[in-house]
Amino acid sequence: MIDRLHNEKIPSAAPRASNSEVLAKEIIERLTYRIGKDPKVAKPHDWLTAAILVVRDRITDNWMESTRKTYSTNAKRVYYLSLEFLIGRLMRDAVTNIGLMDELRDALASFGVDLDVIATLEPDAALGNGGLGRLAACFMESMATVDIPAYGYGIRYVHGLFRQQMADGWQVELPETWLAHGNPWEFERRESSYEIGFGGSVETVNVDEEVTRYVWKPAERVIATACDTPVVGWRAKRVNTLRLWTAHPIDPILLDAFNAGDHIGALRESNKAESLARVLYPADATPAGQELRLRQEFFFSSASLQDILRRHLQQYPDFTSLPDKVAIQLNDTHPAVSVAELVRLLTDVHGMDFEAAWDIARHTFSYTNHTLLPEALETWPVPLFERLLPRHMQIVYAINAKILLEARKQKAHSDREVQNISLIDESGDRRVRMGNLAFVGSHSINGVSALHTELMKETVFADLHRLYPERINNKTNGITPRRWLMQCNPELVTLIRGAIGDEFMDNTEALQALDPFADKPDFQEKFAAIKRANKVKLAQLVQSRMGIRLDPSAMFDIQIKRIHEYKRQLLNIVEAISLYDQIRSHPEKDWVPRVKLFAGKAAPSYHNAKLIIKLANDVARVINNDPAVRGLLKVVFIPNYNVSLAEIMVPAADLSEQISTAGMEASGTGNMKFALNGALTIGTLDGANVEMRDWVGADNIKIFGMTAEEVSKVRAEGHNPRAIIEQSRELSQALQAIASGVFSPDDRNRFSGLIDGIYNHDWFMVAADFDAYAKAQREVDAIWTDTAIWYSKTIRNTARMGWFSSDRTIRQYAGEIWRAG
Repeated sequence: MIDRLHNEKIPSAAPRASNSEVLAKEIIERLTYRIGKDPKVAKPHDWLTAAILVVRDRITDNWMESTRKTYSTNAKRVYYLSLEFLIGRLMRDAVTNIGLMDELRDALASFGVDLDVIATLEPDAALGNGGLGRLAACFMESMATVDIPAYGYGIRYVHGLFRQQMADGWQVELPETWLAHGNPWEFERRESSYEIGFGGSVETVNVDEEVTRYVWKPAERVIATACDTPVVGWRAKRVNTLRLWTAHPIDPILLDAFNAGDHIGALRESNKAESLARVLYPADATPAGQELRLRQEFFFSSASLQDILRRHLQQYPDFTSLPDKVAIQLNDTHPAVSVAELVRLLTDVHGMDFEAAWDIARHTFSYTNHTLLPEALETWPVPLFERLLPRHMQIVYAINAKILLEARKQKAHSDREVQNISLIDESGDRRVRMGNLAFVGSHSINGVSALHTELMKETVFADLHRLYPERINNKTNGITPRRWLMQCNPELVTLIRGAIGDEFMDNTEALQALDPFADKPDFQEKFAAIKRANKVKLAQLVQSRMGIRLDPSAMFDIQIKRIHEYKRQLLNIVEAISLYDQIRSHPEKDWVPRVKLFAGKAAPSYHNAKLIIKLANDVARVINNDPAVRGLLKVVFIPNYNVSLAEIMVPAADLSEQISTAGMEASGTGNMKFALNGALTIGTLDGANVEMRDWVGADNIKIFGMTAEEVSKVRAEGHNPRAIIEQSRELSQALQAIASGVFSPDDRNRFSGLIDGIYNHDWFMVAADFDAYAKAQREVDAIWTDTAIWYSKTIRNTARMGWFSSDRTIRQYAGEIWRAG
């Protein structure tokens, strides 16, 4: 097992026990004095907490040393601001990286405790939704691994994203209770508390004839208090900090109101403050929901910036050195209000003039854009923004005036282009454009794949790119190989080490040495056996959770990501229906057994996404119970997708579905995880699929469908999906079956609106790409039937994916954007 092999090879930089007996003694000490349990009556969760506390104490030694080193060397710090950190379970990650897995396993075994059993009891932290949050978690681990001093800043959500259950195939959102019994990894930092204001008014103070100061007097104030979690890098080289903010009222209870009998109203300030850290992405379909989301974004941005400036002044005399000692990375538009808040803090609180503050801000910030979807580039109604953040509205207008005057001076921008550059969208009701604010307030704006970066220049930021042509650059995403290979697929790592040695464990690109093994029958046989064992594990999970039996010898065809129309789970489902019809119509053909597995969550207010989940479950119910299929096709939607579930599904995949509408997926990281673990990708030339094709070779990935350029052209010239559907028998029959209620006999019109959208506009090109997708799937079947060819391709995927490590991505950020490390 990789656990034992890790321990043989990884010298921990932290003081560590020489044997498992010492660790066992420490576990009993924590169990007795920190948890208050006798070993004879301790429950599995008690042993888990005791083990975590032992590991945390070991990490803390390195954590403090890392902090001392940063101060003593005056090293530049990186601050990563993200509304999401999808960190998953931490124990295996931490224990593996410090090289204690084998001793910890033996120490627990001496008490009859199985580490693998108690590890599954650790809650999966509900601090993120999908790729954005998981990327932030990978980046935090990689920054520690490549020795970059860094803090991650976010919100300590009590419930985070919802827990997903199914009720008759419909998504039901329930609160995620991951913090119900506390979090043994974290340390509360009461001394790191800051007041955060909302509303109120701005007063003008004339300091003298030439100097005017502005004083914001908020109507409401809450307290942000830090909770720190250590993030340990590979081989314990460095330990960085994930600092999450929790919210408290200044007055927890209004005693006058309580004593007057208003027991509920007396807690309104407490409830209002605590709502800031309750739920990730509260539904913003209502004005109250929009306001709460803006409050959340300002809350964590302001607390983080106050903390950054406080730390800087502890070490340096003033803020002139801020860009040289601090790099602040905005992870998407959610923290974009930080640009205005930093200017406010520097001018209003620390007495700097506007020009100097603006110059410092734009040399300190950099911004990662993750989407080309206009609705995801947040905008806020000016009345809401001005009411909630009146001083920041003044600063936004001041920045806007500066930028637009600069554009006018160039005399190369038309009125339309100036309107697009503006921080205020005036196409309807006035709205503050947060993407534009992040762009103009940053010295670097990066995309997350080569294609995405070029499309940014041509679409959402075309006019800003003309104004500042040197700012946009590309940093293709990556994944941490520790979690997404070493931890989730240990038997494969053991096989690889036996073939090519250990270098890839420190330098993932050394996996290229595996390439010559792709055509060796004995290696293919071992690779296939590991894949089957991973599929058996997933099949057991599906059986236990859902009561559905899966055949591990079937092709496991997996699509796991948040449910969105551009990600085209609908295309996958429609093709499954087409395949179902063909299997029933032609039982004489030699069909490849296939299991189509889906997982992912739909935003609570996203009606069509929730309909797609219902459709997947309705289709699964029909297909899985039809004897005419003879078990050749099964469809399964696994509820409550999270990191822990991904760690089981990714190694089990034979086929990876990366089928987004070309030009709409920024990068993807699931595509990288699947390929690294030996899955064949079927996908469009979208996001990082383009670069993956270049690295793994066009013969080792199945590309289909229109390119981003072709999609844009079809939309511009006018798309006629109805004609395409009528010319495709398989597509038209599948759509008619859905629309007529074949899969929804209890409500025959349930999916009619979903299908009408394909007939009438097909914005996401489901009809346009269907025939190409179905053809590609049958080509995948043909490859599957030749085992030697299949495994030569999938092994080469593993061998050639090393470049997609988040270590490489972070080194590029550090060298080209942050100038750190």
